[in-house]
Amino acid sequence: MKILVPIKRVVDYNVKVKVNREETGVDLTNVKMAINPFCEIALEEAIRLKEKGIASEVVTVSIGPQVCQEQLRTGLALGADRAILIESEQAPDALSIAKLLRQVVENEQPGLVILGKQAIDSDNNQTGQMLAALLGWPQGTFASKLEVKDNEAWVTREVDGGLQTLALTLPAIVTTDLRLNEPRYASLPNIMKAKRKPIDVIAVADLGIAVNSNVQTIKVTPPAKREAGIKVASVAELVEKLKNEAKVIG
Repeated sequence: MKILVPIKRVVDYNVKVKVNREETGVDLTNVKMAINPFCEIALEEAIRLKEKGIASEVVTVSIGPQVCQEQLRTGLALGADRAILIESEQAPDALSIAKLLRQVVENEQPGLVILGKQAIDSDNNQTGQMLAALLGWPQGTFASKLEVKDNEAWVTREVDGGLQTLALTLPAIVTTDLRLNEPRYASLPNIMKAKRKPIDVIAVADLGIAVNSNVQTIKVTPPAKREAGIKVASVAELVEKLKNEAKVIG
């Protein structure tokens, strides 16, 4: 069985982002970029399924400019067998991404597609569900446990009332939650090998999909600064300030 894992290039989650001068987005000048953490979890799960002998091949795919090859090579170093870049200078919206991935799925014919449940930049949580709808495939979202057996994917999801387990007939779509696994680190030898591996580059026009965005960012502003705290000399003073200044007690 082949597993397809879409990955997204985002600002590293350890970086403290700043809004650019134009207030149109985040300042990306000299900022460290990385694979979206939820996508890393998806890739780790695919690699583990391959190590168990359930999957025969793991293919990663990313959509974006040429610089996305950096994250695809990281995916190859972590254990993916092949990488595909759908080259697009324009940032497509979630529906356009789902349509592009549908075309890749039709070309690659995987038995399972594993995606991160959301990206930490846009936080949309839409692509996996849209892809499942376009393909007409069953889906299991927010997976905290995944088992593949007897042509079915058993997905355990965390819901308000506890845990819910779904049995999905393959091929299927699974989106990953944080507690599914802990991604591994790429070894130096594998990083060096990944630099020499080819990446299939496909232009958006070659897939016949019109890339657009129906969402427009009007303005981006940083959160309001919090006022500094103060020290009080006694409980009586604290109560007085809570009552008369903060007005949180009567």
